[in-house]
Amino acid sequence: MDSRIVRFEEKLAQSGLDAFLVTGQNNIYYLTGFWGTESTVFITRNRRIFMTDARYTLIAKEVVEGFDIIETRTALAEVSKIIKEDQLSRVGFDSQVSYAFYGQLTSLSPATEWLPQADFVETLRVIKDKSEIETIRQACQISDRAFLDLLDFIKPGQTTELQVANFLDFQMRSYGASGVSFETIVASGYRSAMPHGVASDKVIQLGESLTLDFGCYYKHYVSDMTRTIHIGHVTDEEREIYHIVLKANQTLIDQAKAGMTYRDFDAIPRQILEDAGYGEFFTHGIGHGIGLDIHENPFFRGSEDKLEAGMVVTDEPGIYLPNKYGLRIEDDLVITETGCEVLTKAPKELIVLK
Repeated sequence: MDSRIVRFEEKLAQSGLDAFLVTGQNNIYYLTGFWGTESTVFITRNRRIFMTDARYTLIAKEVVEGFDIIETRTALAEVSKIIKEDQLSRVGFDSQVSYAFYGQLTSLSPATEWLPQADFVETLRVIKDKSEIETIRQACQISDRAFLDLLDFIKPGQTTELQVANFLDFQMRSYGASGVSFETIVASGYRSAMPHGVASDKVIQLGESLTLDFGCYYKHYVSDMTRTIHIGHVTDEEREIYHIVLKANQTLIDQAKAGMTYRDFDAIPRQILEDAGYGEFFTHGIGHGIGLDIHENPFFRGSEDKLEAGMVVTDEPGIYLPNKYGLRIEDDLVITETGCEVLTKAPKELIVLK
């Protein structure tokens, strides 16, 4: 955590702020290693303050290093006291807080200039360190194992989408996950044309495609993968479309590396889908960053910002034919100076369950 705090403090020194109030749970975990429902971090030019109540004090003392730990149920009152003692005038805070919380800040210390900062900590989180990448890698391994187990679980004409989602949840937990990283998408037949078709009580039938988009939390970091399989048999059109999407997915893997613009990251697979005549049926961005959140920076399309080594991003092209079927293939990638590493290892060849 030391290097993360150093980077944070360097950014604070360059920001023109006297201090920063961190309230988001993921951001606090990133900076301190503490995970709990009650915590506040206040960092000034010469102080690091961690506040929590009596339920978490012992845990905080075990995991939080380099901070003064204050046990309190009135964290903002403590912040106000420090502001007055140190004569702080410009204080930043996470802009995602509620308007009611902002009202508390201004009423506690009305003379202070409270300055909302968008993505102040999140920007630091974009580049993952080795421990973060290893944790995401393990989360992906859990998802991979659950997917392989699922292939023996599905019984055409009997298994519902909801049963598939529950099975994936159970399997991932059995392999060490603390939960699912988002509501599992299980969409079969005509429902697979819905990019975010969450699991329903529909029974999975022979002759249908089945799109599975799921992931887990492991030590607070996420995995996010999509595989599409076919049940019973596959038509020539479905086979052709599958290989178009797979080509788009793999071409991006082959070309992605540090220095590529966000625009190009999105355009490379999109062009393949357009050249095949299916561009209008790819209705979302190519991917996003993952880490402590399932959707975090970077986001793609239209930006000249560049990929950097250490980013962990998704690669998820798809084709969705309304009222017929759809498919998506998604992998998690670590960007490197010379290319990328694919963290999701589950098979991507066309699978037809008999």
